Amino acid sequence: MLYFSIHNVSYSPTLIWQHTIRRGRRNMAMKPILETTMTQTSNASHICPKYEHAIQLLGKRWTGLLLYALLEGPQRFCELTSTVEGLSDRVLSDRLRELEIEGIIERTVYPQIPVRVEYKLTDKGRALEPVVQAIHQWAEKWITSPDVSPVLSAE
Repeated sequence: MLYFSIHNVSYSPTLIWQHTIRRGRRNMAMKPILETTMTQTSNASHICPKYEHAIQLLGKRWTGLLLYALLEGPQRFCELTSTVEGLSDRVLSDRLRELEIEGIIERTVYPQIPVRVEYKLTDKGRALEPVVQAIHQWAEKWITSPDVSPVLSAE
């Protein structure tokens, strides 16, 4: 598809045509149209797709806490549920499945009665230990404890 570049931003011909049509309606707020694409052509604003994928994966709610818990060693589903308070079984199951698909954790099933399932970090998951520790150190320095609320002065 042909794109036009204006001020380091690429516009599709469809977007330019739609912009021209809308000029008569200047006072109306218009939502961007999803079919059109507007991409930055400047390399300075490009985010690495691998970095973006890593942040999307690790930035999901509960994922960091699960990794922190699994750094202690292999744990069973119920142990993870009790370690990470407020985490539902369904969300825990989803997060564990996502991390397993990514190769960050390994699921081991022991054929016993009842069946025992353990989760542990793979080498790829262990490689995240310095990242998790760095976030922990940053939080210790910069985040106020949630159980300590600021005292409001009565004036």
